[in-house]
Amino acid sequence: QVPIVETGGGLVHSGGSLELSCTVSGLDFSRYVMGWFHQAPGKQREVVASISTANNIIYADSVKGRFTISRDNTKKQVFLHMTNLKLEDTGVYYCAAKPLRSGSYQFWGQGTQISVSA
Repeated sequence: QVPIVETGGGLVHSGGSLELSCTVSGLDFSRYVMGWFHQAPGKQREVVASISTANNIIYADSVKGRFTISRDNTKKQVFLHMTNLKLEDTGVYYCAAKPLRSGSYQFWGQGTQISVSA
């Protein structure tokens, strides 16, 4: 099991900002695509942002212009800077890793809760 630890969740008002951090150990981090996923209450987990080993980034349409993903390979960390948070952003956020040419994420953190209030 690869330790992946997410931090930075919490309670925020609508329109506010948060930054999530994800720290990975036990992997050659620079060789892994990293993703952030969101699971809203009662819904399936969905990817919100991913960043490749070459810093190619993909965002879900729902977060474009509001969320920014970045990575620091020397510290084995990936970040999700979230602005203009909406009620529908509430849920658990997971960090995950997959090898560059893999079709699926293989390693997952335990998640961090974000609650956006009106």
